[in-house]
Amino acid sequence: MSHETRLESLEIQNVVASSAIGQELDLESLSNDVTGAEFNPDNFPGLVYRTQEPKAANLIFRSGKIVCTGASSIDGVNRALDQVFEELGSLGIPIDNREEATVQNIVSSADLGTTLNLNALAIGLGLENVEYEPEQFPGLVYRIDEPNVVVLLFGSGKIVITGAKKVEFAREAIQVVSDEIDSLGLLG
Repeated sequence: MSHETRLESLEIQNVVASSAIGQELDLESLSNDVTGAEFNPDNFPGLVYRTQEPKAANLIFRSGKIVCTGASSIDGVNRALDQVFEELGSLGIPIDNREEATVQNIVSSADLGTTLNLNALAIGLGLENVEYEPEQFPGLVYRIDEPNVVVLLFGSGKIVITGAKKVEFAREAIQVVSDEIDSLGLLG
């Protein structure tokens, strides 16, 4: 499978981003005013406000910090957070000091297009960067420095990339992993 085909197989599964409104919030009162909000402080300290389009969970904390998770694109995160700010604004909460969203983590998946011998890879990639305990978890955990991400490799050839702050880093990770496996002679 060519590099291009591998890169084309990249799919964003989840984007986690944070923002803030610049002031403390009364979550008790918000939970009564925001339709569909879930607030159960015994289980979780934040109020959960789900958006449908795009589908995301927005975790609103007393500090005014907001974490958006579950969107499948950066644009989706921004649209979800806009809905949160709009909702807060409609309740008379000032939103002028809101922060630009900061991407914390992009989780994506791709397919290397060939089966992988994870035992051989664990040795070939160097034990200092690899965790592979098949009886604990069926994938090989590979930590890359450049870009700074974690790649989970599975025997099927499917990979999951986590820890990326930009989509570009996920693309680079596919390139790095493909090149390294290829140089070991282990790429189908």
